[in-house]
Amino acid sequence: MGLHELTVRNFRVFEEFSFNPDPDAVTVFVSPNGTGKTSVLEAVYCLGTLGSFRTSSSSNLIRNGLFLAEVHGVVFQHERRLQIDLTLNKHEHRTTKQMLVNGKRPNSRALLAELMPITIFTPEGVEIIRESGSHRRQFLDLLIGDVSPAQEEKIATFIRVLKQRNAFLKALEKQMPSPATEAELNVWTYQFVEAAEELNTLRLGIVEQLIPLVQEKYSQISQQKDEINLHFQNSWSGDLASALVSELRHEVLRGSTVIGPHHDDLVIELNGRDSRHQASQGEQRTLALALRLAGHELVKSTRGVDPLLLLDDVFSELDPYRSDQLLELLPKGQTLVTTASPLPSGMDPAVVIDLTKARS
Repeated sequence: MGLHELTVRNFRVFEEFSFNPDPDAVTVFVSPNGTGKTSVLEAVYCLGTLGSFRTSSSSNLIRNGLFLAEVHGVVFQHERRLQIDLTLNKHEHRTTKQMLVNGKRPNSRALLAELMPITIFTPEGVEIIRESGSHRRQFLDLLIGDVSPAQEEKIATFIRVLKQRNAFLKALEKQMPSPATEAELNVWTYQFVEAAEELNTLRLGIVEQLIPLVQEKYSQISQQKDEINLHFQNSWSGDLASALVSELRHEVLRGSTVIGPHHDDLVIELNGRDSRHQASQGEQRTLALALRLAGHELVKSTRGVDPLLLLDDVFSELDPYRSDQLLELLPKGQTLVTTASPLPSGMDPAVVIDLTKARS
């Protein structure tokens, strides 16, 4: 199981580039900064998630001056060979994405999560600790899908209902609903509450499973006996349906749903302190690593598969001690690493690719 081939065309800085990573060990991409190392990992990430870890705009993935980019991968699921093809088309006002798996469109991201779960570490990964709750919500939702691909449908349902309810609220144009429009809004509200409660239950469940794993990984990296706690913070109190009734006037004025899972947050505490504001940079980075490692282990223990591990210039951001500790904790299996500097002495890659020679 794992990624066996990857080809990109007109993706970021690449005209065309292909490589064959080791399916069971470490493949290293080495070259100076600005030569496309991170873009290689980004292409792999796109195949597994249909999104980028660097940008929310798909047009940024297409080589400058062009209108079409392609990413092609060959993945093995046990003995089964699968071809994954992603095409990006830039139009005048938007960029479209088309994904094919063995020539057929996947019904949802659940298939991608099943084929190629991914764990990624980047220098910017500390944002999951110190930045807005959107980073932590995204982490939890992707992890839910990787742990149990069948649950992807519940996440997709919530997103769809939220968009439809928001569109209805916006169409009211800041006017309180009439009896007729209120009846229609109630239908969307009922569907929203139902979908929100299902997603909330999934998130609470995954957080409970993460708590002991994050504690363990943090202690192993830092070699300190700090206490880590995670708890989920809803954006409402009491019954969600009742809370929405109380917020109706505010929602009409805003033209959007102001409470619900899309505004919830995961609070990560270090020794009883909120790590967003009361942890050092080193502690925040260690927490981010521990969170990703915990998620990786949860996927492996639940599904019996090793997620593809992507390490983007991570060791340059760590002191030698933490680099050694992280190296000892890295899970076995297929790993893609980028670096502009020497690797830790304990890392023994099976394949080394110099991108200064590989770029077209």
